[in-house]
Amino acid sequence: MNKRHMNLFFLFILSVFLVTAVYYVKRYNTEVIEKYTIVQRLPDIRPDYTETVIPPNIAPLNFLIEEPGTHYHVKMHSSNGKGIEFFSKTPQIIIPMDSWKKLLENNHGENLYLDIYVKGMNDEWQRFNTIINLIADARIDGYLVYRLINPLYKYWRNISIYQRNLQNYDESVVLSNKSINGGCVNCHAFLKNSPDNMFIHTRSSLGPTMLMVRNGIVTNISSRTPFGSASMAYSSWHPSGRLIAFSVNNVNQFFHSAGSEIRDVVDLDSAVGIYSLDSNIIMTPQNLSKRDRMETYPTWSPDGRYLYFCSAPIKWSNKSEVPPVGYKRIRYDLMRISYDQDSDTWGELEIVLSSNETGLSITQPRISPDGRFILFCMADYGCFPIYQPSNDLHIMDQKTGKYNRLAINSDKCDSWHSWSSNSRWIVFSSKRLTDVFARLYFSYINKNGEASKPILLPQKDPTFYDSFLKTYNVPELITHPVKVRRREFESAIRSIHKIAGIESITAATPKPSTTQEPYRQKNN
Repeated sequence: MNKRHMNLFFLFILSVFLVTAVYYVKRYNTEVIEKYTIVQRLPDIRPDYTETVIPPNIAPLNFLIEEPGTHYHVKMHSSNGKGIEFFSKTPQIIIPMDSWKKLLENNHGENLYLDIYVKGMNDEWQRFNTIINLIADARIDGYLVYRLINPLYKYWRNISIYQRNLQNYDESVVLSNKSINGGCVNCHAFLKNSPDNMFIHTRSSLGPTMLMVRNGIVTNISSRTPFGSASMAYSSWHPSGRLIAFSVNNVNQFFHSAGSEIRDVVDLDSAVGIYSLDSNIIMTPQNLSKRDRMETYPTWSPDGRYLYFCSAPIKWSNKSEVPPVGYKRIRYDLMRISYDQDSDTWGELEIVLSSNETGLSITQPRISPDGRFILFCMADYGCFPIYQPSNDLHIMDQKTGKYNRLAINSDKCDSWHSWSSNSRWIVFSSKRLTDVFARLYFSYINKNGEASKPILLPQKDPTFYDSFLKTYNVPELITHPVKVRRREFESAIRSIHKIAGIESITAATPKPSTTQEPYRQKNN
């Protein structure tokens, strides 16, 4: 047999093998399970994607079936279009991307059914109760930006800000602290959920810097403020895109000798300032920088008429002592102050929710883009909820002024939250899986302010979080990806053309209204 005939013979054998393999795979995957025992409960799956609401544009919610068996069969179906059905010899269920997208896209507002069968060691099939999830009629913003850090106490190694495509599993670095000599890349914020206008704060040996993106152009702004040596921290865009409210904070970390969370943070002093992008001037409204109060966590209302923030009295004289005596008695009120953009003047302070009423410290307010709800944290004390297991998410309906603790909370810390651009989804970080690592969760908020069971940020490998040793924080939903390239941010950081604040002025405040009682500090 010559060489040509040998090649043809081997091609023939290979073809027969492939056709046979395809036949048996197809036969196996279309097997009809006629006999099975019904188990009157839901199957145990991880992550727990059961009895919840899912975005119609989310990546496949791959999961692990935590039921002992040798073979697994899954059927996914809804009211419209073709369902998904497949067998697996392992409990790891990887859902086909294209089939999943078609199924969800055809069934907005409909139930998604999951039927799970498990073949046990006795070679008999069991069928569990059907998992029923609702496919939401509202999409979630397609991208998510967050910071990943090591759960260490003091050292800032390998800190990066990432963006994730929520419609698949693609993740990319927006900015790494390797470009700033190992410093800190921290707070990032977006104008109306769009990365076309955004900023990132950095602190390093190169100096404190705000990397400002306006209409896709990056500039480097020195973020050291006239308040002293502190740089800008928690920040919020005015909806006009012309102002940024920010806080400066003198935070100190310390440690408890025992407890589920030994770390803690105290803010010895803080204030809120306003940075004007047009004039390059920092304004210091008197009611936002009181000497006997600590003001922090500013956030603008969607119409730009109010600035919300948190405020607490300073109760210590010795700021060098950490922690100061009585730090557990510090509780923050939720406040707001009116702002008239046309006249560039500020109104009087109002208490939105008092810590005297709640008995808890109120922090991190975020207002839904439609202006209806305020989402905020409440903990036993202090300004830094991420280290407090007592911290829970609460929601206030601005139509009624009523507030309540969301049912999505756990017995661990739940915090660092933000809204989707359509006001129907929130993302937040939670330590419910472990006491150490914060993970990201989504929840659907209906028109009554009720939250659906949280969904863990999906990963292609459903066991991903078992070995992932970083913690997530500061999640922000955005409508499209950050288009500024990583090296453009790095070039801006090292540029000698850094914009510095020209001056600081005291912002104008109108005379108190006769119809509105001016804010008077308690305990004077």
